[in-house]
Amino acid sequence: MLDKTPAPDETEAAMRARAIRFAAHSVDEALPITDCALTLTLSEALVIGLLKQGVRRYFAIFGHGSTDLGEVLRIYEAEGVIEVINCRNEVEMAHAATAYAWVYSQTPAVITSIGPGGLQAMAGSLAAASNGIGVYHIYGDETTGGEGYNMQQVPKPEQGVFGKITALMGESYTLHTPRALRECLRRGTACVHHPYKAGPFFIMLPINTQPQRIGVNIATFPTRNHLPAVAPAKSDDLAGAVTFLRTHARIAIKAGGGTRNHHTAVREFAERIGAPVILSPGSTGVLTDDDPLNMHVGGSKGSISGNFAMENANAVIMIGSRGVCQADCSGIGYPNAEAVLNINGDVDDLTHYANTIGLPGDITAVIEVLLAELGDNTGAELRADWRRDCAAKKNAWKNFRSARVHAEPLNDAVWQRPVLTQPAAIHVVSSFANKVDAIKFFDAGDVQANGFQVVEDERPFQTFTETGASYMGFSGSALLSGAYMENGRYGIAFTGDGSFMMNPQILIDAVEHGVRGMIALFDNRRMAAITGLQEAQYGRAFKTNDSVPVDYVAMAHAVSGVKALHGGYSREELEAVLEEAHAYDGLSLVHIPVYAGDNPIAGMGAYGSWNVGNWVEDVEHRYLATKI
Repeated sequence: MLDKTPAPDETEAAMRARAIRFAAHSVDEALPITDCALTLTLSEALVIGLLKQGVRRYFAIFGHGSTDLGEVLRIYEAEGVIEVINCRNEVEMAHAATAYAWVYSQTPAVITSIGPGGLQAMAGSLAAASNGIGVYHIYGDETTGGEGYNMQQVPKPEQGVFGKITALMGESYTLHTPRALRECLRRGTACVHHPYKAGPFFIMLPINTQPQRIGVNIATFPTRNHLPAVAPAKSDDLAGAVTFLRTHARIAIKAGGGTRNHHTAVREFAERIGAPVILSPGSTGVLTDDDPLNMHVGGSKGSISGNFAMENANAVIMIGSRGVCQADCSGIGYPNAEAVLNINGDVDDLTHYANTIGLPGDITAVIEVLLAELGDNTGAELRADWRRDCAAKKNAWKNFRSARVHAEPLNDAVWQRPVLTQPAAIHVVSSFANKVDAIKFFDAGDVQANGFQVVEDERPFQTFTETGASYMGFSGSALLSGAYMENGRYGIAFTGDGSFMMNPQILIDAVEHGVRGMIALFDNRRMAAITGLQEAQYGRAFKTNDSVPVDYVAMAHAVSGVKALHGGYSREELEAVLEEAHAYDGLSLVHIPVYAGDNPIAGMGAYGSWNVGNWVEDVEHRYLATKI
């Protein structure tokens, strides 16, 4: 019979955890090193090492590959040093961890084992990678002794296959040798806390190395990576940027997702040089919605004003953007642009376009240096006519948007009665979210595409839209990020029926962990974004709808602790239901039937191009004619 007695170092581990808690979570103060190193298991040393980097929250699904690590976490949680949120789906917990890092700027860790669980968590990590969010992923890996196939390893005669897979997804380190922990942690913080392009870092933790005891010097474990803001010194490129700004009359600024933490500098820069700003889906709020320089979103699902600025600019300033295909219409979004000024910390993104003057570094620091070089001669007077033309298109867009978000309910073939259009319903919920200062989490699909055209944000991070990977099921899972937070933000998940069913586990986990938030479920019984694309390209929809009615209110109500409501069929009904749902001290779900059909008032439209389907030949032909 196996020995079930506690690990011999449990009391010592508890004492160390208690000392860390009493030292206000300062590991170096709690565990001073004098003449000799501490002797710890690799599992405990890893937890302490991550504590030095501020990692106190773990999203976990424990399995055979994590029993030793799980025991250490049990002890440290019991002493109040860390917290562990047990989840029911690996994709869900990867999304929750991503949202936690994104919303609260804290670094979490995800725990599972290799095999199906690791593959699912790895798939979910794509959202973190695509949006530049730092998250640790710790996977219990196969043993290093080679005693035979380990359950759930990739069954082939090759060493460390999961470590190779994770290395393709992000950056990865296998703790085959426990003494390599310091280097693992150093590489980890360089990735997870990268100042310009953070991402997931995968730690492969073999089952048999977890309980191995090693001598460690805690003082040499790295703290959270921090680099000072950098900007170019005086150079020909800086002088070239000044000439660029004083020469070109029709300059447009593209504010990518990297501008969200630099919106003050971007607003001042746009105002000083008198240039209109085109937003990305992830940078709404960088300029206020009503700012006359805000042209709103541009791209393949852009806006009238955003795409007008893209198509007519003769020069472009890219700031914090990685040139995503849908954001720049597969490279043909700026057909009249002859030159680019790019401000970005990432060198690869800095040089994405041809004919570019690149200014690498921290966005705010670079803008400050550039404005100092410009002085009062910013070239803004050259752009007076250009601003007037863009303002006219912004007014056209505002009128267009207003007509659609205030559209009357339309008769729908599925619902057999008039129901709200999706833009109108999204606008009701978005306006309510702004009124109660709730975070808006958007799922992929038609809800997301309509959403970033509809939202009226006044500052960054009112909306979190997972456009990087377009991961269906993200928004509901993201609500779990606020669990146990002392100052947690109320979140509203904007999701379609298809996205919600990709990951409905939040119904259970939200109740388990006391989440207060709302799921706004927009139900049109189809994948409307793909339906629209098929019809636009080939005139026919194919296999993007279903014939199975689902009573989502009954489904959610079946989970004890969830308040489930029907959203009604009018703006007034929906507004009243939202008030009731928001008043509930827990998770609420509001089911909102929405119209699906070919009435143009029911959609926000598309104003760009994209290198897909039968558009490919035209887009690639036009790509050859671009100058940047």
